[in-house]
Amino acid sequence: MVKSVKVSLVAAAVLAAAAAAVHAQGYPSKPVKIIVPFGAGGPADIYARVIAQRLAAPLGQQVVVEDRPGAGSAIGTDVAAKSAPDGNTLLMISNTHTINETLNPKLPYNLLRDFAPITQVNVMPNVLVVSPTAKVNSVKELIALAKANPGKLNYASSGPGTPYHLAAELFKAMTDTKIVHIPHKASGEARASVLGGQVEMMFDSLPTTVQQIKAGKLKGLAITSVKRSPLLPDLPTVAEAGVPGYEADLWLGLVAPRGTAAAIIDRLHDETVKILRTPDVQASFQQQGVEPAGTTPAQFAAFLKNEVERWGKVVKFSGAKVE
Repeated sequence: MVKSVKVSLVAAAVLAAAAAAVHAQGYPSKPVKIIVPFGAGGPADIYARVIAQRLAAPLGQQVVVEDRPGAGSAIGTDVAAKSAPDGNTLLMISNTHTINETLNPKLPYNLLRDFAPITQVNVMPNVLVVSPTAKVNSVKELIALAKANPGKLNYASSGPGTPYHLAAELFKAMTDTKIVHIPHKASGEARASVLGGQVEMMFDSLPTTVQQIKAGKLKGLAITSVKRSPLLPDLPTVAEAGVPGYEADLWLGLVAPRGTAAAIIDRLHDETVKILRTPDVQASFQQQGVEPAGTTPAQFAAFLKNEVERWGKVVKFSGAKVE
């Protein structure tokens, strides 16, 4: 009896795999949608459109981007999690998703459980900037000033739990400094506060600040990646500047609902990586200080697990909470 049950289970698994393979061969049979759970015009929206425009031809179907912002990315992400696992609905994710796993215990989905990784799309550094009126010109000087004046320096962010907030909290933890968080509703508002001198500093994305740094409107102190950016080659990394081991890049990646056939995941991975390796895409990314990625599904899965654990520790240290 036990043997017959085992045989039945194996047969069912074989049939399911065969059905999935047949479905994958006819994929896609209708337009593919990439959900971006953030506002239009942001990095996730911009780079999702780069992928979508070039993915249509090899797939033989229209690929559209649908912005579904709200609740710190949870609204659009939940829509994707509950979509049919047929490869017709994909999701662009970022650091925010790995942070939210600890920050928001009431999420209606679980990133590692409910999604199948396809590939990491890119990596972009943050940059530690200070107001042009700030009396510091290096990371070491900033740390010394913060230690001499605990609780008197402020940093801006686009809100609690955002990558910019957590980058600053990681900096505080690794430098044993007390710098006060001044949250804003959006990164543009936070940046304006630093530009105007109302707030001393912030961690911001390199693509959105590089021109202001070059123009002297913001004072760049360091890059948050493990290596320097060719856009600002004279700017050291935070690790080089006095905080060994510090790293807080921004990144984007593509996932599908869990249960999507492996053959579909593999095809989406292969076609996306081809796009990321085309000379025009690489040149465009590099001009913005962005590095194309293109990891395998297994590599991206391991990366996501590590990111959830790493930023979970920073969330707990900072006491960040969903508002």
